[in-house]
Amino acid sequence: MGVIEYAYEKIGISRRYVFSLLLLSLLGSYINIPVAELPGEKIMGSREIFYYGVLYVIPSVHRLPGTIIAVNLGGAVVPTLVSLYLVVKHGIYLRAVVAVTIVTAVVHMLAEPVEGLGIAVPTFIPPLTAAATALLLSRKAAATLAYISGSLGTLIGADLLNLGKIQGLGAPVASIGGAGTFDGIFLTSIAAVLLASLWVKKAGSRKVTNQKVEA
Repeated sequence: MGVIEYAYEKIGISRRYVFSLLLLSLLGSYINIPVAELPGEKIMGSREIFYYGVLYVIPSVHRLPGTIIAVNLGGAVVPTLVSLYLVVKHGIYLRAVVAVTIVTAVVHMLAEPVEGLGIAVPTFIPPLTAAATALLLSRKAAATLAYISGSLGTLIGADLLNLGKIQGLGAPVASIGGAGTFDGIFLTSIAAVLLASLWVKKAGSRKVTNQKVEA
């Protein structure tokens, strides 16, 4: 809780709202809001029947169940609303778009559909990419940009841009921002904020040290 409170405070969210936001995220991870349904696929097959020594091939059609597309409250809605709030509060519209675009491209390039699991992304790549991108764009707003790009970039790159691949995974429900993606988005955003804050603090300490040496 201490680490999470620190991370949220670094992006400009008051400590008194942190517990409520965290609780909403965790409880919301169990709530999926259906928004669409992908039709089931048809598979052509055949069966053979012997009748009086004659082989008959009878075609048959099997239909796989469809996939319901849902939006997860805790893993998609909450981080999206928080990110939009931070963009408006800090007025970092252009930098936020650039940061989210970069993280989205990296995550999408590395995301892989895994049957029975969903969309998998290497664990440490999204937070490192988000933190590095945020630092390059703005040291002053690095923590905030890290949260925004880490959460939205992972959500868009891993889930939204891979909706077309979900149908082939055989899952009855595909939750945008849900299941493992919720953990990925939540941990990515927190880790990105901590990394960006740590690097900014370290850079500031070096600058102070150099000034003392020069003096």
